[in-house]
Amino acid sequence: MQLSFRTLSTITFSLCFLLALAWGLVPQVLLSIWSIEYSEAAGFVARRMAVLFAALGVMFYLVRNAPVSIARNAMNNGFIVGCFGLAVLGFAEWLNGHAGPGILLAVLVEFALGLGFVQARRVTVELGETVG
Repeated sequence: MQLSFRTLSTITFSLCFLLALAWGLVPQVLLSIWSIEYSEAAGFVARRMAVLFAALGVMFYLVRNAPVSIARNAMNNGFIVGCFGLAVLGFAEWLNGHAGPGILLAVLVEFALGLGFVQARRVTVELGETVG
């Protein structure tokens, strides 16, 4: 299934806003899914992460209709690196026993989003769309 950059951006901004709400309001629920005990320190980091998810959501919302450009490609490539990096880190943390099997859901979503943006980039190249 091929998804356009617009569709992936819409999915991404929706997911980011949901994650911002969850990490900001009920981080203990997400941490418990990962089998990680909630603490003041974890809550502090979770609230800061919520703001980062909100920022990513705003960026993907605003760029969803943008034509191919250097800036759009930079967001696309940066998000690919971020998704694959988080997926590898999450899997490694699970293997090392630092997170429970619930982290694998996040790993799966991160890997799928990374692949989706790789595919959207390839479709852009195949259609002959040029940058800037």
